Amino acid sequence: MTGLFPPVDPEDEGGPQESHADALDRRLRRRRLVPFRALLPNMVTLLAIAAGLTAIRLAIEGNFELAVGALIFAAILDGIDGRVARLLKSTSRFGAQLDSLADFVNFGVAPAILLYVWRLQDLKALGWIVALALAICTALRLARFNAALDAEPGPDWHKDFFVGIPAPAGAMTVLLPLALSKIGIPVPPEAAVLVAVYTAAIALLMVSRFPTWSGKRLGQRIPTDSVMPFLVMAVLFIALLISYPFSVLAVGVIFYLAHLPFAWRTWRKRHAAEAAPEDTGATGPADD
Repeated sequence: MTGLFPPVDPEDEGGPQESHADALDRRLRRRRLVPFRALLPNMVTLLAIAAGLTAIRLAIEGNFELAVGALIFAAILDGIDGRVARLLKSTSRFGAQLDSLADFVNFGVAPAILLYVWRLQDLKALGWIVALALAICTALRLARFNAALDAEPGPDWHKDFFVGIPAPAGAMTVLLPLALSKIGIPVPPEAAVLVAVYTAAIALLMVSRFPTWSGKRLGQRIPTDSVMPFLVMAVLFIALLISYPFSVLAVGVIFYLAHLPFAWRTWRKRHAAEAAPEDTGATGPADD
């Protein structure tokens, strides 16, 4: 053992059959200095995990407002850690695995416990089963996503869609009943069954093949004359989110749910357009 802690990269660990040259190269890699920019994305991911775990604690204490705020903060961090890694050219397998574990904690375990403590516990064992289903479906979705990374890429237009509801969107969507109750729409204990049905439906959508818009290509390039309006809108959105978090969450979730039929219809049209040349004997859609 050459150190108290193992290296981040498993390739730096070595093996019993390595040659002298390989051992020398491995020792040189382990002695190299890691730039701070390589650690920054992982620090953002760890901060997101801390926010998700804090949301669990706040939910147990009955402070649902701050618990939802912590989950929203975790979702924001989840949206930027990968972009920070790509921007700084510091992506790694370690960071990808850490991000996946963070997604399970923040968007599977934390929302499940929050909903259980808030309303599902009124159904006793049934409520706990629904909470478990939400967490398990999140784990299954993340595992399927990681496995799909090694699969052959599909047509370019597939990048515009997710297969099923992604974990961060699912976590925010499943909190709609809680958000409605906080803006004045009654969700009494008697409605626990409806909350359970809604939670189970979102969990199933996460592991389904239902297409949803990804939005990955939106905002990658902004026209020069649109930079100022974009910044103003971003500041206004952040101000609204801080001032009226549950209203913004409720409106955002309702719009997200409303887009699902349109995403399905768009997917079917593109899929039909791609299959049409094959039916007429052509080899496939032309490359851009």
